[in-house]
Amino acid sequence: CYRYVLETVDFIGPDERVMFRTCSKEKDRVVFQMGTADPKRALAVAQLVENDVAAVDVNMGCPKEYSTKGGMGSALLSDPDKIEAILTTLVRGISKPVTCKIRILPTIKETVNLVKRIEKTGVSAIAVHGRMKEERPRHPVHCDYIQAVAESVSIPVIANGGSVDHVKTHDNIEMFREATGASSVMLARAAMWNPSIFRSQGAVSVDEAMEEYIKYAVCYDNNTFNTKYCLCQMLKDRVESPMGKRLHAAQTSAEICEVFGMTDFYKKAQADLEARKSYLQANSSSLSDQPTLDGDVITMAVKFERREYPPQITPKMYLLEWSRKEKLEQPVYETEQRAQDRAFQSTVTVANKKYRSTLWSKSKKFAEQAAAIVCLRTLGVPEGRIGEENSGLVNKRKREERKQGISEDSGITDSTNRKRRITEPSQKDEQETNDKMMVVNGSCGQTVP
Repeated sequence: CYRYVLETVDFIGPDERVMFRTCSKEKDRVVFQMGTADPKRALAVAQLVENDVAAVDVNMGCPKEYSTKGGMGSALLSDPDKIEAILTTLVRGISKPVTCKIRILPTIKETVNLVKRIEKTGVSAIAVHGRMKEERPRHPVHCDYIQAVAESVSIPVIANGGSVDHVKTHDNIEMFREATGASSVMLARAAMWNPSIFRSQGAVSVDEAMEEYIKYAVCYDNNTFNTKYCLCQMLKDRVESPMGKRLHAAQTSAEICEVFGMTDFYKKAQADLEARKSYLQANSSSLSDQPTLDGDVITMAVKFERREYPPQITPKMYLLEWSRKEKLEQPVYETEQRAQDRAFQSTVTVANKKYRSTLWSKSKKFAEQAAAIVCLRTLGVPEGRIGEENSGLVNKRKREERKQGISEDSGITDSTNRKRRITEPSQKDEQETNDKMMVVNGSCGQTVP
């Protein structure tokens, strides 16, 4: 992912999806939880987000197949060496507190031994879900296991798993904490059913909670299907009611608002959002226009869009011509392919300086073009976009080649030969560049400041 800041802080994947969104209001409260089975990748992610969150947590309790089949979640419980490696790497590598969440093991002794080993990694707290990885919400939570853990370590222990049996009101939270001997309580399903369960004055009605939740979801452009899922959880038995069925059929935030009689709010929120976007576009530069030094590489968040350039014109051509004009060595491209999604990122070296886009591309060619764009924009050199002031670099070379293509004997050449003579040097240039390009297969190790 790369980090993008507007009114929210977004971490955006190669497919332009927002993978994690937060904002300054929750910076000192939100804990980023990750699923991981790799210490190095865990650290790369933690370093990417640490300045925007209060702490980083590792999920070692999720029993779902999508998590465990990758060695994450509760799969880690059978590999304490990996648990230790992940947590130690994180504690040493970031400045924010590191915590983890586990499920209990078959016996209290095994559970306590694991937790003692986790404590030695330097984590700031540990959450314990009082069920084994094979158990589900219908099984009772084992408060005695959590209590044994709390008595055996000096770090805070967070009790989890009481949403069904123990926590139905705000007062129940303290009762669950006392029953487990824990320092605090973590709620998941009870909080999703009605987030106001944390309200000390007592919970508001579910309908009121849903309306407030929708307002946040619209204002912060939450994923529509995530919004719908949470609302369906809040409805519980009413999900089969006429309103519930309409909600289930909704495909957009606008349609969700219509179900709850909030169309006017949605229209006003969208109008405010568009007004803010227009203001920002008119009065501030995009983040992607600002070069950033990442080690010895100059970076920008840019992508090559083919539709923005005339046919047969590319930023690589402009960069090559500019280098020739300045009597510099030909640009050299070094390209890396990321293993998990096979996306590409290229670094171009020009005059002993390196340039790279922080965004990953779907192809090697597009990654090289993006690197060329970063170089050209940093240097203030035209890149050939439609509507851009003509630099004359590429057109001048074409005129010269056209003159050279005219036969000295007759002064005439057929149009087919002329076209071939004009385009062949460009193809040769591309080939020369490809000859100097190196592809490195490896995992993602690139982060953006």
